[in-house]
Amino acid sequence: MNKIRWGILSTAKIAREKVIPAMQRGKYCDITAIASRNIDQAKDAAAKLKIPTVYGSYEELLNDANIDAVYIPLPNHMHVEWALKAIQAGKHVLCEKPIALSSTEARQLLKALQNHPQVKVMEAFMYRFHPQWVKTKELVDAGRIGELKTIHSFFSYYNADPNNIRNQKDMGGGGMMDIGCYCVSLARFIFNSEPLKITGHVTIDPVLLTDTMASGILQFVNGTATFTCSTQLMPYQRVQILGTEGRIEIEIPFNAPPTELTRLWLHTKNGSEEMTFEPVDQYTLQGDLFAQSILNNTPVPTPLQDAINNMKVIETVLAGSQH
Repeated sequence: MNKIRWGILSTAKIAREKVIPAMQRGKYCDITAIASRNIDQAKDAAAKLKIPTVYGSYEELLNDANIDAVYIPLPNHMHVEWALKAIQAGKHVLCEKPIALSSTEARQLLKALQNHPQVKVMEAFMYRFHPQWVKTKELVDAGRIGELKTIHSFFSYYNADPNNIRNQKDMGGGGMMDIGCYCVSLARFIFNSEPLKITGHVTIDPVLLTDTMASGILQFVNGTATFTCSTQLMPYQRVQILGTEGRIEIEIPFNAPPTELTRLWLHTKNGSEEMTFEPVDQYTLQGDLFAQSILNNTPVPTPLQDAINNMKVIETVLAGSQH
């Protein structure tokens, strides 16, 4: 077997518009089925995306013996429920971030894997596989900015629509779950450790009851990471990584466009160096790397414990909410 046969649980917009087309371009991924609780939506998506098999329930897809792995782009509050069912059905799982609504919930997946050691599960933080982040980690680890001391990240967009899933509290909405999770993830990724102390200040929308702005300070052994994320600010994203001898700035750190060049800058006492990266789809890279870990029976690129640790930080930041 040289390709993993995928089933998609739901016709979510991110799946239809970004992830499925990207994975279809992958070397090791074959999208064979899609399921929706609305069969007409599933048929419509399958026709547009040329997916051969359609199911009117998620259970039917999980019972399909011809499917090796599932991608779960369901609303946040449904992630763990369906990831658990997929694990029990013996399917490998690539689940959208955040993988759970709490670290306790995320640990259920780790527990389930004890009974299904052959199954692989990964949280879909696709940014980590983009060449700009691979290069950034390389530069930091090689000491190109001296000793890493602090990271600042910013991620915002404006969406106050009460009907949008990102603004629905009971479905796991809010800025920290949607975009703040990236700020936390990248800090832990670059420092390559867990924060010792976490401080958060969160603004809760009085009507939506979701967090619309959150700022956090993560204290690591050798430095800090600070961030702000918001669902009701001018759209913007940027990451700054500073050391004793240099600074890295990433222009489009999170949703790098798949059809355009991306850039980062390395500033040191010797001057500034711009590094450009050819257009690449980070969802394609993610799908293929996960598929290869299944085909080769090697550890997944981002272990489940990483997802649990990320959730711990998010929970602590959210605990500092201001109504």
